[in-house]
Amino acid sequence: MHKKQWDEALQVFEMLKQQPFYHPKEGTYMKLLVLLGKSGQPSRAQKLFDEMLEEGLDPTAELYTALLTAYSRSNLLEKAFAVLEEMKGLPLCQPDVYTYSTLIKACVDACRFELVDRLYEEMAERLITPNTVTQNIVLSGYGKAGKFDEMEKVLSGMLESTECIPDVWTMNTVISLFGNKGQIEMMESWYEKFRNFGIEPETRTFNILIGAYGKKQMYDKMSSVMEYMRRLSFPWTTSTYNNVIEAFADAGDAPNMEYTFDQMRAERMKADTKTFCCLIRGYANAGLFHKVVSSIQLAEKLEIPSNTSFFNAVISACAKADDLMEMERVYRRMKDKQCPANSATFDIMVEAYRKEGMTDKIYDLEQEKLNVLISGSESE
Repeated sequence: MHKKQWDEALQVFEMLKQQPFYHPKEGTYMKLLVLLGKSGQPSRAQKLFDEMLEEGLDPTAELYTALLTAYSRSNLLEKAFAVLEEMKGLPLCQPDVYTYSTLIKACVDACRFELVDRLYEEMAERLITPNTVTQNIVLSGYGKAGKFDEMEKVLSGMLESTECIPDVWTMNTVISLFGNKGQIEMMESWYEKFRNFGIEPETRTFNILIGAYGKKQMYDKMSSVMEYMRRLSFPWTTSTYNNVIEAFADAGDAPNMEYTFDQMRAERMKADTKTFCCLIRGYANAGLFHKVVSSIQLAEKLEIPSNTSFFNAVISACAKADDLMEMERVYRRMKDKQCPANSATFDIMVEAYRKEGMTDKIYDLEQEKLNVLISGSESE
């Protein structure tokens, strides 16, 4: 959220408060607290909340939860927990399932799983049952952190529960985690379990399966899922095509990659940045560097947004072609466009310089990497 939006909203609010006829209600404060939370302004949200109390408006659990959410969104866990403690001391502002869900999500995002356990215990003491959304968030967090035992425990609880039963989001989360780790048998096993449980797949479910099969070069299974989608009248989306293009790109299979891209365009499916990242990487893997250039030109013609991943794909292609001058030119263009470099950007370039024994260039780049990553973490 741009500073202008939340700043203007506060200015209008202050102006209205000067009018003798205007008495802001709970709903107005709620909207402003949510806006400030989304805008990364927790201190402003606290100031507004304090002003609301000074003006004699009775706080509610919903208003406190909005304040807690503002702190949670900015990863200020201590302050979010302080709001929770304050709520627990007010009979009319007791935390509910939404309060706990918000805090649990923040703890999962910060990989503070010991705090998640603490919150679960507290919920049990207060007879508050986690909802499906909360459990899905925790499932995803455990999976990404490699805590599969804990993940299975949450899943088992959901399968036995009558209140927070698994849904298609649960299915997508679980099969995606196993698919990304290349554990195809586990992915297929859980897919069948969820289907037997009565959960219907959606387009995203099939796209996850296609992506997982593609990464393992299991093209027959990838094709079977696509045919199954057609039979059930599920649309092939940009993501569907991207997953197939990516599979062929990783294998350097330019003919099949091109065929899929042509089919995508024939169906008037809109290509996006990921599509072109895959094409560029695929042509580079196949050693077809003239086609890398034509893909970049086509991306420019179609006004495809160029993000960090796009520049990384081009820089990597230049490195594969041993064209270090062009690699440096692309990196300069990346900086000119104020597109932030990440660790992958620097790793690609360092490896290219290392192959040529250009130690002075490596030293300069390592220094730049340190500065960029430090300034990036400070601005978060």
